[in-house]
Amino acid sequence: MSAGFMSGQGGPGTQGVIRKADSHYPILLSLIKNPPGQLSYAGNPDVLKLPMIAIVGSRSSTDYGRWAAYTIAKRLSDHGVCVVSGMAEGIDTAAHQGALAGRTPTIAVFGCGLAFCYPRSNLSLMRTIERNGLLLSEYEDVCPPSRYSFPARNRIISGLSYATVVAEAGFSSGSLITAEHAAEQGREVYAVPGNINRKSSIGCNKLIADGARPIIFIDDILSDLGIASDIAASLEKSLTAQERRVMEALRMHGELSHDRLATETGLSIGTLTAVVTLLEIKNCLSTGAGKVFLNRSLTS
Repeated sequence: MSAGFMSGQGGPGTQGVIRKADSHYPILLSLIKNPPGQLSYAGNPDVLKLPMIAIVGSRSSTDYGRWAAYTIAKRLSDHGVCVVSGMAEGIDTAAHQGALAGRTPTIAVFGCGLAFCYPRSNLSLMRTIERNGLLLSEYEDVCPPSRYSFPARNRIISGLSYATVVAEAGFSSGSLITAEHAAEQGREVYAVPGNINRKSSIGCNKLIADGARPIIFIDDILSDLGIASDIAASLEKSLTAQERRVMEALRMHGELSHDRLATETGLSIGTLTAVVTLLEIKNCLSTGAGKVFLNRSLTS
């Protein structure tokens, strides 16, 4: 069934099997300790040629965790990065939805055969991903879900990806297994910092304490992938004259107070406040402690 893809006929809506010996088997996945011997797929196998980042997290998620997963996924998808996740409830679902709202296909890795949809509530999402991305599984189509198959599939999620992002995780979240696999595979692990007073944040905060990179700005990931310079260039073209004055002042002097920034740009406090708000929405800068400073990916 993989012959269609091998001959260049693969595309949206196709089904087949990619074997480890095939030339189009994902290179990063082939480098892990125990790569699957074959992958069943449904959708467009050409998606496997894209740069991939995994976004995972707890099934029992909060609004904050789902917001983080959705926002990060959409940002990555808008800049040509394929988001990989496991189509579970909670964070995985939000990550796939964010990716689908962007410009790049997403990949869902199953812990069962592709004849099953788990959870059943994600049937519509599964069909959407098959039409607009790719479903993958190392199991035969008729293999039902089990308590052992899902932890095993996590090594594939991380193995396909340059890095793994844990958007939200409690102490016993299965997503921590994915993060562990990523670290063992020599891939970068990112974690979204959370409220230290919530059980839902313990896993991510512990990952950060153990050396995972905290996501302070979403574009930090894009910067690591070498995409940030392209973002900066496109942003510059879209800025108004007043917005450029603010950005130039911050590049020249570093972080500035609102009063000092008003002096440097010649803008009134009222106008400056409006301009800073718009630039913050565009993810160009951040504010805190009465100061304004550029986001990391735009400081060069």
